[in-house]
Amino acid sequence: MANRVMANRAMADRALADAFAAGGLDWIVPQWQAPSRVHAFCTTRNGSVATGVHASLDLGSASVQHGDSDAATVAVAVAENRARVAAFLPSAPVWLTQVHGRDVVQVDDGNVAAMRAAPARADAMVTRDHDVVLAVRAADCVPVLFAARDAPVVAAAHAGWRGLASGVLEATLATMNVPPASIVAWLGPAIGARAFEVGADVLAAFCAVDERARIHFSGGANGKWQADLHALARQRLERAGVADVTACDACTHDDAARFFSFRRDGGTGRMAALIWQSRG
Repeated sequence: MANRVMANRAMADRALADAFAAGGLDWIVPQWQAPSRVHAFCTTRNGSVATGVHASLDLGSASVQHGDSDAATVAVAVAENRARVAAFLPSAPVWLTQVHGRDVVQVDDGNVAAMRAAPARADAMVTRDHDVVLAVRAADCVPVLFAARDAPVVAAAHAGWRGLASGVLEATLATMNVPPASIVAWLGPAIGARAFEVGADVLAAFCAVDERARIHFSGGANGKWQADLHALARQRLERAGVADVTACDACTHDDAARFFSFRRDGGTGRMAALIWQSRG
């Protein structure tokens, strides 16, 4: 049984990866042990339908850097880029108005149209319905995808340091309402520890919840630390009971050809991590 499940997972991953390769895309398919009914991927900055200064695949929340008159052009480019991504999906994705908090919304067939029309102010989503696509955007923060092995429920969370420290991952798990040990999680590309310098307030926010978080901060000279967001997210998940956590090790800050990075560029675009489940 286990071998068959792994084979089905590999087939699902291969089909998506082949579709991207055929389109000349370097988007990321998670390598994780989610059930084969679960489908997921993370975009890069490559694959835009736009040209010129908007050639990168920005999926929203970009700061306009070329003058106020450029705002309409940015909006058109983002809409076209989202349509480019939607071509690989069973339905239009649900987006959020992300605010670096811990609020989680549930999405189902009854509210999905309203959620598409007016994105909720939240940083995580959960669904139990089929072909409902959840999307979170990031450019240094950690996009986290969740799937339950034995129940039809998936989730997506946007986790920067504020969201992690305030408990967005734990809130997502609570909303999924299945045993945490039955959940698999994937951490998407994020800023690496070498590039992510933070102050004493960030260290204190994590250590106030779990003193063991201190091991994921290095340095300390002049009140500055390098924080490992991936390690902090993994620690929070494992502390909550999720043992099966895999990650994409790419650093958004260091790979400018492939990823947006707010810390590196200031105003910038966003990648997206998306997840949905089919009936099969």
